[in-house]
Amino acid sequence: MHNRQITIDNITKIEGSAGLKVTVEEGVVTDLKFIIKDYRRFYTEAVKGKPLIAVPSFLSRICGTCSVAHLFAALEALEKSQEIKVTEQTKLLRRLSYDGLIIRDHALHLYFFVLPDILGIDSILDIPDDPGNIGYTLLHDSFDIKKAGTEITNVIIGAAIHAPLPTIGGFLKLPDPSLFPQLISKLEAIRPQVLRGIKTFSQWPQSLMRNSDYLCLRNDRQFDFLEGQIINSSGKRVPEEKFHDFLKSVVIPYSQAEGYVFSDSHEDYLVGALARINFNKDLLHPQTKMDCQTYLQTFPSNNIYHNNLAQAIEILQCVDDALDILKTIRINQEGPVRKSFQAGIGVGVVEAPRGILYHKAVVGEKGLIEDYDVIVPTAQNQINIESDLKKYFNENLDKDEQTLRLDAEKIIRAYDPCMSCATNFLKIDWIRK
Repeated sequence: MHNRQITIDNITKIEGSAGLKVTVEEGVVTDLKFIIKDYRRFYTEAVKGKPLIAVPSFLSRICGTCSVAHLFAALEALEKSQEIKVTEQTKLLRRLSYDGLIIRDHALHLYFFVLPDILGIDSILDIPDDPGNIGYTLLHDSFDIKKAGTEITNVIIGAAIHAPLPTIGGFLKLPDPSLFPQLISKLEAIRPQVLRGIKTFSQWPQSLMRNSDYLCLRNDRQFDFLEGQIINSSGKRVPEEKFHDFLKSVVIPYSQAEGYVFSDSHEDYLVGALARINFNKDLLHPQTKMDCQTYLQTFPSNNIYHNNLAQAIEILQCVDDALDILKTIRINQEGPVRKSFQAGIGVGVVEAPRGILYHKAVVGEKGLIEDYDVIVPTAQNQINIESDLKKYFNENLDKDEQTLRLDAEKIIRAYDPCMSCATNFLKIDWIRK
């Protein structure tokens, strides 16, 4: 029993896979590898030589569930490279559609992947078909919540995935305001359901405390996923265009993803909803703050499981923000801002559902892409995930291997990594010496 290797295969729900390899010697974890297997897809190489106008739609294909995040990061990078300033209406409509993305994406993660952990079941398919069961209630809440988020993006940008209407400088087609009242009604109807979810995720006692550093965007005017400066736990502020300089990439030979640490301290860090609520809870919508007053006392938090609670609160934030915009915006007919092509470099940084997403575009004089770079949240979180897992295993090696495996899955799920990781893991090779 001193030398033992165990491989755990698991369910494949959505494309992609990740694994975990743990080596224990004399009761101590001497090596731990969180291995991302499906990552390099060469999108940034494929866009080289392409006209910039085609690039945002192409890069939205990097990810299905948060394609809007990649779309908007690409739009921002390319608009900055061309010195294009969009109208306030375009900014509002993008913010509104992003609210829809966050509502839909967070609901998918929380209810479809985390809720079974809370209920102590394997998957949502094990929830009893009984309206009196709390799992049944919460699952059907999620259907309504996800649908509301999807309908916002359908109305404002044409689709929830690979949206066709946003373009460099604005919109190819503006939304129909006559559809706004039904969106308002649906958002008002799901609000009590969102609050029920927040209460549920706040009551989950699962805990893993580690003094991580955090990184997110902060806009001092409002809670914002699309504009701001990057801030970290020490209070350092970094403009978007300097973000890459703030980080040091780390080659991870056993993974298809690079890792990242701070360039000055070489410390790992965490991005995502937990970082955003830790730093920006003072900027939440007034109605969100009022209704979440009790839950917000939890933050700032160093418990990775509170990333789930933070996401639940962000759903309410986006519901309230979307309601404000839909009730007050007046659509003016306008076309996209256009300019002649010029050589330039632009950086776009947005808060994807899982954390900071970075796009950098280098454009030539003829409007063709000369170079492109993307840094995604899951790559940034990889080293921090490994550090959390090592802490957990070192403190819990007395538990049986099935418990360790399940808890490791919960820890990784709490980060809400890319869908490939979140739905198709965890293969663990145990090596005991």
